[in-house]
Amino acid sequence: MEQLTSLINNLLDLSAEASPWLLLGLLIAGLMKAWVPSKILSKHLGKGKSAVVKAALIGAPLPLCSCGVIPVATELRRSGASASATASFLVATPETGIDSVSVSYALLGPVFAVYRPLAAIMSAIVTGLLVTTIKDEKIKSPVIEAQTSASSCCSSQTVKKQNPAPTTSSCCSSTPTAEKVIIKPESSSCCATSETATITDMPLTQPSALNDFFEKTKTGVYYAATKLIDDIIVWLVIGLTFAAIVRTFMPAEFLLSYGSGLPAMLLMIVISIPMYICATASTPIAAGFIMAGLSPGTALVFMMAGPATNISTLGVIKNEMGSAVLIRYLLGVSLCAIGFATLLDFGLNFYHIDINNQMQHAHEILPHWFGLFCAALITLLAIKPLRKLVL
Repeated sequence: MEQLTSLINNLLDLSAEASPWLLLGLLIAGLMKAWVPSKILSKHLGKGKSAVVKAALIGAPLPLCSCGVIPVATELRRSGASASATASFLVATPETGIDSVSVSYALLGPVFAVYRPLAAIMSAIVTGLLVTTIKDEKIKSPVIEAQTSASSCCSSQTVKKQNPAPTTSSCCSSTPTAEKVIIKPESSSCCATSETATITDMPLTQPSALNDFFEKTKTGVYYAATKLIDDIIVWLVIGLTFAAIVRTFMPAEFLLSYGSGLPAMLLMIVISIPMYICATASTPIAAGFIMAGLSPGTALVFMMAGPATNISTLGVIKNEMGSAVLIRYLLGVSLCAIGFATLLDFGLNFYHIDINNQMQHAHEILPHWFGLFCAALITLLAIKPLRKLVL
């Protein structure tokens, strides 16, 4: 009974620590979703190494998780983005984001909050550059659907009007043989226009810039409070519960012998690649790993490889860009995760930085009651029947 009480208290404490930062990240991410048109992305992600860098910088703050990024990346590829830029976008977008950075600060401290997005961006660039080494003939061309207008009532009527009955006339003819053709508008056509239309048929007023601003902002907030929460809530709950269980039941010495070094990182890569998890939800799980005795670098491998790879993402890469791109994608994600993790462990040891102390004190800037209120608000938004009562 005492352990159960301790488990519940730890779960509430972790939720209170993460929820304010998660709400802040959700709000910023939703506004970005509403105010950054997707067309801008496809314009700047063509061929060249600069496109790889742009894709990493554009994708890093976007509010898309591991599976949410798939349709966006697919559309970018079919809109003209190069395979290397698409791969870079696929790595940077799910590995980090506004919400995951804020939660990283809350649960793991300032070092992770800064190092993690930098590592994600560099990982995306390296992976994209690896894809640029592939010859064009080995990269699968994007599937572009042919656009036809046969089903349009407008196009069918146009075809009919483009083929009038032929008339003959002679330059020496004394009487004209061509008949006058009168085409009357058909009121039953979906494309018919009235010849008597006047300017009064047009809208009298255009929406003001202020109204447009509020509408877009409202759309972004609604997206954050619905779709974005739905995408992350399951793994977020699993992650917080896992971290609470580790904090309650698992002694720090249990994984200490496996907590650092290349074997532990390779094992984490194998576990992370097929797993679906977003950057935000991976953060409390990583915190649980560190509390259990894993090195911060090994936990970073999980936070980099987990969101960037899953079965769905790998399947889409193979279908859209081919096996050669898939191999370099996995190679880039794995090598960068291990490389930046090793560099993190070395830097922490060299400068004598204790991540556990940062984890304990990073959340003290906000009162506990406010954290619980934010956790209750997230819970309300996550339960769809309750959410419908307020949205």
